[in-house]
Amino acid sequence: MTTEIGSVINQGESINQCQELAALITRHTDSKGDGFHQTAIAQLEFQRESSVSTVLRGVCDPIFAILVQGQKKLLLNEEIYRYGAAQYLVVSVDLPLSAFITEASPDKPYLGFKLTLDPHQLCDLILQTTGLKRQPENAVRGLFVSTIDTPLFDCALRLTKLLDTPKDIPILAPLIIREIHYRLLMSEQSEAVRQIATSGSHMQRIAEVIKRLKADFAQPLRVEDLAGQAKMSASSFHHHFKAVTSMSPLQYQKQLRLLEARRLMLAENSDASNAAYQVGYESASQFSREYSRMFGAPPIRDVEHLRTA
Repeated sequence: MTTEIGSVINQGESINQCQELAALITRHTDSKGDGFHQTAIAQLEFQRESSVSTVLRGVCDPIFAILVQGQKKLLLNEEIYRYGAAQYLVVSVDLPLSAFITEASPDKPYLGFKLTLDPHQLCDLILQTTGLKRQPENAVRGLFVSTIDTPLFDCALRLTKLLDTPKDIPILAPLIIREIHYRLLMSEQSEAVRQIATSGSHMQRIAEVIKRLKADFAQPLRVEDLAGQAKMSASSFHHHFKAVTSMSPLQYQKQLRLLEARRLMLAENSDASNAAYQVGYESASQFSREYSRMFGAPPIRDVEHLRTA
Protein backbone atom coordinates (compact mmCIF):
# COMPACT_ATOMS: atom_id res chain seq x y z
CA MET A 1 0.00 0.00 0.00
CA THR A 2 1.39 3.39 -1.01
CA THR A 3 1.92 6.03 1.67
CA GLU A 4 1.64 9.68 0.69
CA ILE A 5 3.78 12.15 2.62
CA GLY A 6 3.39 15.90 2.46
CA SER A 7 1.35 17.91 0.02
CA VAL A 8 1.68 20.94 -2.21
CA ILE A 9 0.38 23.97 -0.36
CA ASN A 10 -0.05 27.61 -1.33
CA GLN A 11 3.05 29.39 -0.10
CA GLY A 12 1.77 32.88 -0.95
CA GLU A 13 4.60 35.32 -0.52
CA SER A 14 7.23 32.60 -0.67
CA ILE A 15 6.11 31.65 -4.17
CA ASN A 16 6.38 35.29 -5.21
CA GLN A 17 9.96 35.26 -3.92
CA CYS A 18 10.67 32.32 -6.22
CA GLN A 19 9.97 34.45 -9.28
CA GLU A 20 13.36 36.15 -9.20
CA LEU A 21 15.17 32.81 -8.95
CA ALA A 22 12.93 31.39 -11.70
CA ALA A 23 13.90 34.29 -13.98
CA LEU A 24 17.60 33.63 -13.37
CA ILE A 25 17.34 29.88 -13.96
CA THR A 26 15.25 30.50 -17.10
CA ARG A 27 17.92 32.79 -18.48
CA HIS A 28 20.65 30.21 -17.82
CA THR A 29 18.69 27.27 -19.33
CA ASP A 30 16.51 28.87 -22.04
CA SER A 31 18.74 27.93 -24.95
CA LYS A 32 19.70 24.50 -23.60
CA GLY A 33 16.39 22.65 -23.69
CA ASP A 34 15.06 20.17 -21.16
CA GLY A 35 17.17 18.19 -18.71
CA PHE A 36 19.85 18.82 -16.09
CA HIS A 37 22.32 21.60 -16.81
CA GLN A 38 25.68 21.87 -15.03
CA THR A 39 26.79 25.37 -14.08
CA ALA A 40 30.16 27.04 -13.58
CA ILE A 41 29.74 26.24 -9.87
CA ALA A 42 30.79 22.59 -9.55
CA GLN A 43 28.18 21.54 -6.97
CA LEU A 44 25.28 23.40 -8.61
CA GLU A 45 23.03 22.38 -11.47
CA PHE A 46 19.61 23.38 -12.75
CA GLN A 47 16.76 21.25 -14.06
CA ARG A 48 14.33 22.41 -16.71
CA GLU A 49 11.43 20.33 -18.04
CA SER A 50 8.65 21.53 -20.35
CA SER A 51 6.51 18.37 -20.16
CA VAL A 52 4.68 16.53 -17.40
CA SER A 53 5.53 13.20 -19.04
CA THR A 54 9.12 13.21 -17.80
CA VAL A 55 9.89 10.23 -15.54
CA LEU A 56 13.40 9.98 -14.09
CA ARG A 57 14.60 6.87 -12.27
CA GLY A 58 17.96 6.43 -10.63
CA VAL A 59 20.01 6.52 -7.46
CA CYS A 60 20.07 10.03 -6.04
CA ASP A 61 23.19 11.23 -4.20
CA PRO A 62 22.89 13.48 -1.11
CA ILE A 63 21.45 16.79 -2.38
CA PHE A 64 19.62 19.97 -1.43
CA ALA A 65 17.08 20.85 -4.14
CA ILE A 66 14.62 23.74 -4.38
CA LEU A 67 11.54 23.43 -6.54
CA VAL A 68 11.38 26.90 -8.09
CA GLN A 69 8.54 26.52 -10.60
CA GLY A 70 6.07 23.70 -11.28
CA GLN A 71 5.31 20.61 -9.23
CA LYS A 72 6.96 17.23 -8.72
CA LYS A 73 6.15 13.82 -7.26
CA LEU A 74 8.84 11.49 -5.91
CA LEU A 75 8.43 7.79 -5.28
CA LEU A 76 10.69 6.14 -2.67
CA ASN A 77 9.75 2.47 -2.60
CA GLU A 78 6.02 2.81 -1.75
CA GLU A 79 6.14 6.31 -0.27
CA ILE A 80 5.00 9.30 -2.33
CA TYR A 81 6.39 12.79 -1.73
CA ARG A 82 4.69 15.72 -3.46
CA TYR A 83 6.11 19.23 -3.45
CA GLY A 84 5.83 22.48 -5.34
CA ALA A 85 7.24 25.98 -5.66
CA ALA A 86 8.95 27.37 -2.53
CA GLN A 87 9.50 23.91 -1.07
CA TYR A 88 12.78 22.06 -0.93
CA LEU A 89 14.01 18.49 -0.79
CA VAL A 90 16.99 17.07 1.08
CA VAL A 91 18.28 13.58 0.31
CA SER A 92 20.83 12.56 2.94
CA VAL A 93 21.90 9.08 1.73
CA ASP A 94 22.03 7.47 -1.71
CA LEU A 95 18.44 6.46 -2.49
CA PRO A 96 16.82 4.86 -5.56
CA LEU A 97 14.07 7.30 -6.55
CA SER A 98 11.48 7.74 -9.27
CA ALA A 99 10.71 11.38 -10.09
CA PHE A 100 7.61 12.57 -11.93
CA ILE A 101 7.10 16.14 -13.12
CA THR A 102 3.40 16.81 -12.47
CA GLU A 103 3.15 20.47 -13.51
CA ALA A 104 5.10 21.90 -16.46
CA SER A 105 4.48 23.43 -19.87
CA PRO A 106 6.55 25.05 -22.65
CA ASP A 107 5.32 28.47 -21.51
CA LYS A 108 5.94 27.78 -17.83
CA PRO A 109 8.48 24.95 -17.52
CA TYR A 110 9.39 23.07 -14.39
CA LEU A 111 12.50 24.68 -12.88
CA GLY A 112 14.70 23.21 -10.16
CA PHE A 113 17.82 24.26 -8.23
CA LYS A 114 20.02 21.34 -7.16
CA LEU A 115 23.10 21.49 -4.94
CA THR A 116 25.26 18.50 -4.00
CA LEU A 117 25.68 18.26 -0.22
CA ASP A 118 29.07 17.80 1.43
CA PRO A 119 28.95 15.70 4.64
CA HIS A 120 32.49 16.83 5.55
CA GLN A 121 31.38 20.47 5.54
CA LEU A 122 28.37 19.60 7.70
CA CYS A 123 30.66 17.76 10.12
CA ASP A 124 33.00 20.76 10.33
CA LEU A 125 30.06 23.08 11.06
CA ILE A 126 28.74 20.78 13.77
CA LEU A 127 32.12 20.84 15.49
CA GLN A 128 32.35 24.63 15.25
CA THR A 129 28.79 25.48 16.29
CA THR A 130 28.25 25.07 20.01
CA GLY A 131 24.49 25.60 19.60
CA LEU A 132 24.15 22.32 17.72
CA LYS A 133 24.07 19.98 20.70
CA ARG A 134 23.55 16.36 19.90
CA GLN A 135 20.09 15.10 20.80
CA PRO A 136 19.06 11.52 21.54
CA GLU A 137 19.14 9.79 18.17
CA ASN A 138 16.00 8.45 16.53
CA ALA A 139 15.71 6.61 13.25
CA VAL A 140 15.28 9.27 10.55
CA ARG A 141 14.26 8.86 6.91
CA GLY A 142 17.02 9.76 4.45
CA LEU A 143 14.69 12.06 2.50
CA PHE A 144 12.44 14.94 3.51
CA VAL A 145 10.46 17.79 1.98
CA SER A 146 10.12 21.12 3.77
CA THR A 147 9.06 24.72 3.16
CA ILE A 148 11.95 27.05 2.39
CA ASP A 149 12.52 30.06 4.63
CA THR A 150 13.84 33.47 3.62
CA PRO A 151 17.49 33.07 4.76
CA LEU A 152 17.87 29.74 2.92
CA PHE A 153 16.18 31.10 -0.19
CA ASP A 154 18.44 34.18 -0.08
CA CYS A 155 21.51 31.89 -0.14
CA ALA A 156 20.24 30.12 -3.25
CA LEU A 157 19.54 33.43 -4.95
CA ARG A 158 22.99 34.86 -4.15
CA LEU A 159 24.69 31.67 -5.33
CA THR A 160 22.81 31.74 -8.64
CA LYS A 161 23.61 35.43 -9.19
CA LEU A 162 27.32 34.59 -9.00
CA LEU A 163 26.97 32.92 -12.41
CA ASP A 164 26.77 36.44 -13.87
CA THR A 165 30.14 37.37 -12.33
CA PRO A 166 32.38 34.34 -12.96
CA LYS A 167 35.45 36.02 -11.43
CA ASP A 168 33.69 36.02 -8.05
CA ILE A 169 32.84 32.29 -8.07
CA PRO A 170 36.13 30.87 -6.70
CA ILE A 171 36.02 33.12 -3.62
CA LEU A 172 32.31 33.66 -2.90
CA ALA A 173 30.67 30.39 -3.99
CA PRO A 174 32.35 28.27 -1.27
CA LEU A 175 31.24 30.80 1.36
CA ILE A 176 27.61 30.75 0.21
CA ILE A 177 27.57 26.96 -0.10
CA ARG A 178 28.92 26.73 3.44
CA GLU A 179 26.13 29.07 4.58
CA ILE A 180 23.55 26.82 2.91
CA HIS A 181 24.89 23.86 4.89
CA TYR A 182 24.69 25.94 8.06
CA ARG A 183 21.11 27.06 7.33
CA LEU A 184 20.08 23.44 6.82
CA LEU A 185 21.64 22.50 10.15
CA MET A 186 19.64 25.26 11.83
CA SER A 187 16.37 24.44 10.04
CA GLU A 188 13.33 22.59 11.34
CA GLN A 189 14.86 19.44 9.83
CA SER A 190 18.15 19.86 11.70
CA GLU A 191 18.04 16.38 13.25
CA ALA A 192 17.93 14.66 9.86
CA VAL A 193 20.63 16.93 8.42
CA ARG A 194 22.88 16.54 11.47
CA GLN A 195 22.82 12.76 11.26
CA ILE A 196 24.33 12.86 7.77
CA ALA A 197 27.62 13.98 9.29
CA THR A 198 27.51 12.73 12.87
CA SER A 199 30.15 10.06 13.35
CA GLY A 200 28.64 6.79 14.48
CA SER A 201 25.03 7.86 13.94
CA HIS A 202 22.61 5.26 12.67
CA MET A 203 22.24 7.18 9.42
CA GLN A 204 25.98 7.40 8.84
CA ARG A 205 26.47 3.70 9.53
CA ILE A 206 23.64 2.84 7.15
CA ALA A 207 25.16 5.22 4.58
CA GLU A 208 28.44 3.27 4.72
CA VAL A 209 26.59 0.01 4.15
CA ILE A 210 24.77 1.59 1.21
CA LYS A 211 28.15 2.43 -0.37
CA ARG A 212 29.05 -1.25 -0.14
CA LEU A 213 25.71 -2.29 -1.64
CA LYS A 214 26.23 0.12 -4.55
CA ALA A 215 29.70 -1.26 -5.20
CA ASP A 216 28.77 -4.96 -4.86
CA PHE A 217 25.08 -5.06 -5.83
CA ALA A 218 25.59 -8.02 -8.19
CA GLN A 219 26.95 -10.19 -5.37
CA PRO A 220 24.78 -12.42 -3.13
CA LEU A 221 23.51 -10.53 -0.10
CA ARG A 222 24.06 -11.67 3.48
CA VAL A 223 22.30 -9.36 5.93
CA GLU A 224 24.47 -10.67 8.75
CA ASP A 225 27.61 -9.39 6.98
CA LEU A 226 26.06 -5.96 6.41
CA ALA A 227 24.89 -5.81 10.02
CA GLY A 228 28.40 -6.63 11.16
CA GLN A 229 29.80 -3.77 9.10
CA ALA A 230 27.25 -1.44 10.72
CA LYS A 231 28.12 -2.83 14.17
CA MET A 232 24.49 -3.77 14.79
CA SER A 233 22.57 -6.96 15.39
CA ALA A 234 20.76 -8.28 12.32
CA SER A 235 17.35 -7.23 13.67
CA SER A 236 18.57 -3.75 14.68
CA PHE A 237 20.29 -3.28 11.32
CA HIS A 238 17.15 -4.28 9.42
CA HIS A 239 15.09 -1.83 11.49
CA HIS A 240 17.44 1.12 11.01
CA PHE A 241 18.06 0.38 7.32
CA LYS A 242 14.32 0.45 6.67
CA ALA A 243 13.88 3.57 8.80
CA VAL A 244 16.43 5.44 6.66
CA THR A 245 15.57 4.05 3.21
CA SER A 246 11.93 2.89 3.60
CA MET A 247 12.93 -0.55 2.29
CA SER A 248 14.77 -3.68 3.35
CA PRO A 249 18.39 -4.30 2.28
CA LEU A 250 17.13 -6.95 -0.16
CA GLN A 251 14.63 -4.53 -1.72
CA TYR A 252 17.35 -1.87 -1.99
CA GLN A 253 19.71 -4.30 -3.72
CA LYS A 254 16.93 -5.38 -6.09
CA GLN A 255 16.24 -1.79 -7.15
CA LEU A 256 19.96 -1.18 -7.75
CA ARG A 257 20.14 -4.31 -9.90
CA LEU A 258 17.09 -3.43 -11.99
CA LEU A 259 18.20 0.16 -12.54
CA GLU A 260 21.63 -1.02 -13.72
CA ALA A 261 20.08 -3.68 -15.97
CA ARG A 262 17.90 -1.02 -17.57
CA ARG A 263 20.96 1.19 -18.14
CA LEU A 264 22.87 -1.71 -19.72
CA MET A 265 20.05 -2.43 -22.16
CA LEU A 266 19.45 1.21 -23.00
CA ALA A 267 22.99 2.61 -23.14
CA GLU A 268 25.05 -0.45 -24.09
CA ASN A 269 22.50 -2.38 -26.21
CA SER A 270 22.76 -5.40 -23.95
CA ASP A 271 19.99 -7.98 -24.38
CA ALA A 272 17.75 -8.80 -21.42
CA SER A 273 19.40 -12.14 -20.59
CA ASN A 274 22.90 -10.70 -20.57
CA ALA A 275 21.84 -7.66 -18.53
CA ALA A 276 20.12 -9.92 -16.00
CA TYR A 277 23.25 -12.05 -15.64
CA GLN A 278 25.55 -9.02 -15.28
CA VAL A 279 23.55 -7.58 -12.38
CA GLY A 280 23.35 -10.88 -10.49
CA TYR A 281 20.15 -12.63 -11.60
CA GLU A 282 20.33 -16.39 -12.19
CA SER A 283 16.72 -16.73 -13.33
CA ALA A 284 15.62 -14.87 -16.49
CA SER A 285 11.95 -15.33 -15.59
CA GLN A 286 12.48 -13.85 -12.11
CA PHE A 287 14.34 -10.93 -13.67
CA SER A 288 11.55 -10.27 -16.17
CA ARG A 289 8.89 -10.52 -13.46
CA GLU A 290 10.65 -8.14 -11.07
CA TYR A 291 11.59 -5.74 -13.88
CA SER A 292 7.96 -5.56 -15.01
CA ARG A 293 6.82 -4.91 -11.47
CA MET A 294 9.25 -2.00 -11.07
CA PHE A 295 9.03 -0.37 -14.51
CA GLY A 296 5.52 -1.34 -15.59
CA ALA A 297 6.52 -3.39 -18.66
CA PRO A 298 8.77 -6.35 -19.59
CA PRO A 299 12.42 -5.44 -20.34
CA ILE A 300 12.28 -5.47 -24.16
CA ARG A 301 9.03 -3.49 -24.38
CA ASP A 302 10.20 -0.98 -21.76
CA VAL A 303 13.51 -0.29 -23.52
CA GLU A 304 11.82 0.02 -26.92
CA HIS A 305 9.42 2.55 -25.44
CA LEU A 306 12.28 4.56 -23.93
CA ARG A 307 14.14 4.64 -27.25
CA THR A 308 11.13 5.93 -29.18
CA ALA A 309 9.80 8.32 -26.52
